Amino acid sequence: MKLFATAARRRRGVLALGLAAGLVAVASGCSNSAAVSDKTSGVTINVVESAEAPPKAMLDQFTKQTGITVKWTNVDWDSLQTKITAAATAKTYFADVTDVDWSRVGQFAKLGWFYDMSDYVDVDKLKADLPQLNSFTADGKVVGLPGDAMFMVTTVNTKMFAEAGITKMPTTIDEYTQDLKTVKAKGVVQYPLNIPFAAAEGLSTYWYETTGAFGGSVLTDKDEPAFTSPDSAGYKAAEWMIQAVKDGLVSPGEINTTDSQGQQNLMATGKVASTFSDYAGNVGTLYNVKDTSTVTGQVKYIPTPTSGGEPKNLDNPDGMGIPVTAKYPKAAAKFIEWYTSAAVQEKFAGLGSADQLYSTFSLPAHLTAVEALANGDKLDQGATLKQMFQNSTAPIFPGGAPTWYSSLSKAVYTNLHAAAAGSETADQAIKKIASTAKQLASGS
Repeated sequence: MKLFATAARRRRGVLALGLAAGLVAVASGCSNSAAVSDKTSGVTINVVESAEAPPKAMLDQFTKQTGITVKWTNVDWDSLQTKITAAATAKTYFADVTDVDWSRVGQFAKLGWFYDMSDYVDVDKLKADLPQLNSFTADGKVVGLPGDAMFMVTTVNTKMFAEAGITKMPTTIDEYTQDLKTVKAKGVVQYPLNIPFAAAEGLSTYWYETTGAFGGSVLTDKDEPAFTSPDSAGYKAAEWMIQAVKDGLVSPGEINTTDSQGQQNLMATGKVASTFSDYAGNVGTLYNVKDTSTVTGQVKYIPTPTSGGEPKNLDNPDGMGIPVTAKYPKAAAKFIEWYTSAAVQEKFAGLGSADQLYSTFSLPAHLTAVEALANGDKLDQGATLKQMFQNSTAPIFPGGAPTWYSSLSKAVYTNLHAAAAGSETADQAIKKIASTAKQLASGS
């Protein structure tokens, strides 16, 4: 039995950052008049995350080692982002440690809302073992350390493929598409492909991963749209996704399905045969868990099919950082360094005692920790995940997430959703997304 915990630790919904009316209200409940302190012992720090607290045994261990007590608060992801924005805007305290999502790194760095972690931790020593550290670096600042190693992968129900007479897994997008058509034609399942077309963040990240598979990126390193030409990877990715609906590979009902719903209610129940952009860790934490799945032992990771070239799996991690309004930044840094260390994350993921297992922890951020889990048989398809993590993961945006990412993502999922619903063509959707990206990049 694998002890690896759920990869559904944090799921992103629809987030609008322009919540001007609500910001003051949120901030008003977070007042603090205490001065910043350099104390690193005998203090209590507030950690506010969109996750359940780590095991008490581990937090007690941290307190015993450092003299720092941790008060952990679990807030849903969307509400937490609002609180971060509200507190930073009002220059008001609400946490010593909180979430730094990859998608907000550019904004946090430019606005100076978080401390530079390189002032507290020797990040140069961490780079070799933290492949996703670049996702938390912008404008020369490291605004957080990766707390997990979430990245996007392709999953296939090999039993369904075998029932359709397919025994060799596809390596190209053309082969993958034809295999899905064969699964449908053989009557194995009516709608073999899961694409979450609900107007939400999960649709945006699905398109990013598909764009990478077609050999390109959404933005250039200058934050300009790289998907306007019909020959571009992003354009082809959007066309492929919309065509999958027209060809009956994707259920019409998925127009209102989010990423987590597709994984839990379709892939885990055998209603689809594949998810092109899934989450690393889902095989062991969802699909092979009898309480949440009817397809145990059937779903496998495969190298993401491409239009040519090496498979690419795009990063989608969460991190931890210190707001500049924190009371105890040095104590906070000690906690982040402890929490994100390879030794601690190995115990969280199953290499320690039962009372150290963190039941809602996703894939460790350190290569050495993933390797240790794979070698210890604590990670389903560990060797495959290790190889993907080490050799094929890459940031979604070459230049880092832009400060206006949330507005870009809204344009992406709104228009791709409309195209899947038939109210726009793929070409119209791409043109609207590109127009928004150009306006955002120009600041107009």
